[in-house]
Amino acid sequence: MLDFLGSLKRTHYCGHLRAKDAGHDAVVMGWVARRRDLGNMLFLDIRDRSGIVQVVFNKETQPSAHAKAEQARGEFVVAVEGKVVTRQKPNPEIGTGEIEIIAGKLHILNNAKTAPFPIEDEITAAEETRLRYRYLDLRRNKPHRNIVLRHKIVLEIRKAMDEMGFVEVETPMLTRSTPEGARDYLVPSRVHHGQFYALPQSPQIFKQILMIGGLDRYFQIVKCFRDEDLRADRQPEFTQLDLEMSFPRQEDIFGVIETVMVRACGVAGVTATAPFPHMLYKDAIRKYGSDKPDLRFGMELHEVTDCFPEEARQKLQIEGRVFAFAAPEAANYSRKQLDELTEKAKSAGARGVYFIKVEGKNLSSSLEKLIGAQSVFRLAETAGAKLTRSDLVVAVSAKQQIKGTEAAALVAGQLRLQLGDALGLIDRTQWKFLWITGFPLFEWSESDQQWVSAQHPFTGIVDEDLEKLETAPWEVRSKGYDLVLNGSELGSGSIRIHRQDIQERLFKALGLSDEQLRRRFGFFLDALTYGTPPHGGIALGIDRIAMLLSGEKSLREVIAFPKTTAAQDLMAESPSDVDTIQLDQLGITIKGQ
Repeated sequence: MLDFLGSLKRTHYCGHLRAKDAGHDAVVMGWVARRRDLGNMLFLDIRDRSGIVQVVFNKETQPSAHAKAEQARGEFVVAVEGKVVTRQKPNPEIGTGEIEIIAGKLHILNNAKTAPFPIEDEITAAEETRLRYRYLDLRRNKPHRNIVLRHKIVLEIRKAMDEMGFVEVETPMLTRSTPEGARDYLVPSRVHHGQFYALPQSPQIFKQILMIGGLDRYFQIVKCFRDEDLRADRQPEFTQLDLEMSFPRQEDIFGVIETVMVRACGVAGVTATAPFPHMLYKDAIRKYGSDKPDLRFGMELHEVTDCFPEEARQKLQIEGRVFAFAAPEAANYSRKQLDELTEKAKSAGARGVYFIKVEGKNLSSSLEKLIGAQSVFRLAETAGAKLTRSDLVVAVSAKQQIKGTEAAALVAGQLRLQLGDALGLIDRTQWKFLWITGFPLFEWSESDQQWVSAQHPFTGIVDEDLEKLETAPWEVRSKGYDLVLNGSELGSGSIRIHRQDIQERLFKALGLSDEQLRRRFGFFLDALTYGTPPHGGIALGIDRIAMLLSGEKSLREVIAFPKTTAAQDLMAESPSDVDTIQLDQLGITIKGQ
C-alpha cells in the first residue's frame, strides 16, 4: 500500500548532510539507489539530485519502519523520517560518508519497475537504450552534473552580458526561409496554404535589424535549427549565445567574448587568461592544416615542395604544394600502422603519403630512390625532425587542389591530430583559446561550380578588397572571425555589411537576381536604407562550450533531451506520423501514400 505525501516536508537534501548535522532530526526524500538486507539490520541508500545518504532500519528498535523497508526495491520513491548520527566506519567514497540516518519512519510514495540498466555513473548500456529511457538516465550523477554545470555557465553568461550593458531580446521562432548554409526546417502554415515558415538557423537578420532599431547591444541565449547530417558535436536543434553591437571595432567584440569565456570557464574550475592570441586563417592552414587548430601540442606543418625535384613530382603525379610534419619518437611505427595512416590520408583526399624514419643520423625512406638521399635529409630537417630522437616524418600531397586554400595541408592536418592523440602529445590540462581572423570571403563550391559565401552573405568585406569583389572574388578577405578552443570551433562572427550598395553588390556576386533578392531579403534591404549603423557580432555554441568544459566528447551528454545521429528522439518517439486530418488542414499530401 502506497503512502501519501500529505503535509510531510523535506528538511534536507540527501547529499547535503554532513557531520555537523549529527544529532539532528531529518526528513529526506528520493529514490532507493541500493538495498542491503542483513536480517535485523536493513540499509537503504537514498538518492536525490544532491547525492546519496545511507539510511539504517533496525528491526529491534523500529520494527514497523524495518517491516516497511523490506517492501522497498530499487528506484522506489520514498520519504524517510529519522535522526542523523555519526557512522562508526566512515565511507570516504561519498560526501555523506561520515554520517547516516537512523530511520524512525518510512513512507513509500511510489513503486517502480525494474530499470533496464543500473542507475550508476559507470554503465555499459547502449546509448540508444539510455536515450530511450532518458528519464532514468538523467537520475545518474554524471548527466545531472553536466546539466547543472551547463545551467551555471549560462547563468554566468547572462550576468556578464547584463553587466556589460547588453539587452536580452527574443527573436521569432517562426520566420522565413533564407539561404544560410544549411537546409531549413520548414513549418507549413494552416492559414496560408502552400506557404511555409522556417525555423531559424540563426537570428542573423533579426539581430542586425535590432541594430538598425537602435538597441545598440543585443544578446540572446537562443535555440537554432539546421537540417543537416549529424555527428557527435552537432545536433538538429542547438543553443547559441548570440550577440550584436553597434559601432564596434573588431577588438571590442573580442573583449566582450573574452570576458564571457573567462567567467564561464571559472564556473567550471578552469582558468582562462585574456586576451586570447590571434592567428590569420592562412597561417592556421599552413601551420596546422586546420582553421580550428589544436595548440595543446606542436608538430607544426612545413611546406616541403622544393624537396621534390620536377621529375619526381611528375612520377608521383604531385600537383600543388606538399606539406610535412615530424611525429616525435614514432620511427618505430609498423608497416600496418603506416598503412592505416595512408588509408586515412587517402580517404581525406591525399594523392600520396610519404614517410621518412629518422633514427639518429640514419634515415630510411622509399622516397630516396626518387629524390635522392640529400633531398630526403633536407625534407626531414625542414619538417622539424630531430636527429637526437626517433622521429617519423609524414609528407602529404593532395589529389585535387581546392581553390582558395591548401589542400595538402588540410589532409596533413588530419594526420597531425590523429598522431598527436595516438602518441599522447595532447596536454589535456591546457585550455588554449585562439582567435582566427583574415578568412576568405568566398569558398569554391564544387557542386555548384561557383564561389559561395564562406560564412554568410552579410559578412563584412575588408575595405581595400572591395574593388576585387567582381573581378577576383578568391582574393577578397572578410571581416569574419572564429573563436577556437582546444581544436574545437566555439563560434563565428563578423563585422557586418551595413551599406545597402555593398550588400547588393555581394548578393549579385553570389549570382542572386534582383527578383531573388527581393523575395528572400526584401524587407532587410529596405531596412538598410534607413540609416544603418556599422555593427557586428558573434554567435557561440552553448552546447559545445558545456561539452568541452565538462570533459565530454559528445554534445548529447550535455543536452537534457538530445537527438540521435539519425535526428530522432527515442524517448518521445519523434519524428512521428500525424493524423490525416492534420495534413488536410494544412493542405498537404504525403507522396507515396
